[in-house]
Amino acid sequence: MVYHPAGGRRIPPVGARTEERDIAVTAVIRVTPNDAHFPAALTRCSSGDAPTFLDALGNLDLLQRPLLAFFASVRCPGRLILQAHDLAQELRRAGVPTIGGFHSPVEREALTVLLRGEQPIVVCPARGLARMRVPRGYRAPLEAGCLLLLSPFDEHVRRATAQTAQRRNRLVAALAQWVFVAYAAPGGKTEAFCRETVAWGKLLYTFAGNENLVEMGAQVLQPGDGLSFFDTTGIDE
Repeated sequence: MVYHPAGGRRIPPVGARTEERDIAVTAVIRVTPNDAHFPAALTRCSSGDAPTFLDALGNLDLLQRPLLAFFASVRCPGRLILQAHDLAQELRRAGVPTIGGFHSPVEREALTVLLRGEQPIVVCPARGLARMRVPRGYRAPLEAGCLLLLSPFDEHVRRATAQTAQRRNRLVAALAQWVFVAYAAPGGKTEAFCRETVAWGKLLYTFAGNENLVEMGAQVLQPGDGLSFFDTTGIDE
């Protein structure tokens, strides 16, 4: 096994389909807790199930940046969907480094917006990377060093499930400095997830109307806030 200069072990290239809209995953880097790039936050905020490795494609140095986790579930009400889209535009303009699974329709639309900018983006699929087809739209940001694909799953996990999505969401929140959740139904799984992230000491943000999240300490994002509170210049890395 050959070691990558930046730390971690290179997984042998795996053949991938090369359709017009895709690029092949030719080199996935595996980092373990003994590697310099393995985030210490994962051992502090993992509820006892810290991953034993992370597979990565892209710029691992992005994990040193303070990141905003972006969550918007499929149950997000229509009025909040529009606000989430506007927030993505603001995040792009402000250059806020962002992390997420970007799996739900709202999240995918947000990612499309974010990819038009030059700010760091970390995408965490709820499946393994080694055999995944990567959208051609990722080519430019990957080459520019402002995109990282990250997964705690090996090549045998080829499809996202409710279980892998839950584990992925914990990974995203653990790696983030701030956590944004567009909507959480009272008493639902997302609300429980938010309580978990608050217990980790994460700063939680949401939109107006999510009183259940506000009661647990979430701060409300208002349109046009300017996102000045996501100050990425004074945080220890």
